Amino acid sequence: MEQVDLKQLIEQVIKDMKLTNSQPGESAEIHSSQEHIALEDGFIPDVTQVDIRTQYLVKDPEHGEEYLELKQFAPCRLGIGKAGARYKTDPLLQFRAAHSAAQDAVFSDVDEEFVENMNLFTVATQCDSKDTYLTRPDLGRKLTPESAQIIKEKCKKNPTVQIYVADGLSSASVAANIKDLLPAIVQGLQSSGIDTGTPFFVKYGRVAVMDEISELTGAEVTCTLIGERPGLITAESMSAYIAYKATVGMPEARRTVVSNIHRAGTMPVEAGAHIADIIKLMLEKKASGTNLKL
Repeated sequence: MEQVDLKQLIEQVIKDMKLTNSQPGESAEIHSSQEHIALEDGFIPDVTQVDIRTQYLVKDPEHGEEYLELKQFAPCRLGIGKAGARYKTDPLLQFRAAHSAAQDAVFSDVDEEFVENMNLFTVATQCDSKDTYLTRPDLGRKLTPESAQIIKEKCKKNPTVQIYVADGLSSASVAANIKDLLPAIVQGLQSSGIDTGTPFFVKYGRVAVMDEISELTGAEVTCTLIGERPGLITAESMSAYIAYKATVGMPEARRTVVSNIHRAGTMPVEAGAHIADIIKLMLEKKASGTNLKL
């Protein structure tokens, strides 16, 4: 196919995508007549930048404005419209892009340079690869003997609060959130005179590895900032799991969790302040999880 013909074909696809993006109650013909589609050589619009909370693609809807208003509270793929029995081009490409981002977040590793720039040293669980991490969750809950020794040597002994970062199931969440989240927590605690330990990074870490880390450091409260399993809304979501005097083998009910930390959920800085407040309450009540009355 000639380059000119290919460009014309791409332009037509983009026009069709734009035609479906009219506001509720507005006809596609009117919308398209008011908008000129510009296509730079070799580039098409980035479908990952679309805010799906504002996207309503059903043609001539009933109660469209009310439906669109409801979407503001739940970033779900609702009201995306169809072309016959199939999805329209725009939401289909968005879905495939989100699925690719989720796969990348799971199967890629956190950049070592990023970890170093955050002044974090690295330890590892007993998983020797990403495949092992995904198929053997039990090994992701245990440190290697070498890593346990590194923590003993490098970490402050018996801190009031020990915070560390783990990749979990999303390397993308670490890169997207830690730069703002970690300092926000530390500053929130230090402003109240609360002692914090030496932060570090755990590769191939599951949530429960925090129990061994708690015992190794002697921390009163342990907090892990870990990548969540990515979904098709975001691949950058992070959670904070926090426990008071965590011990190996303790029930999951003793953990407190703050989830959905990302730019489209709870912003990292805001989440950091909230986590600091929760930790302060844990220290006051000497409890966590279901025993902590928020």
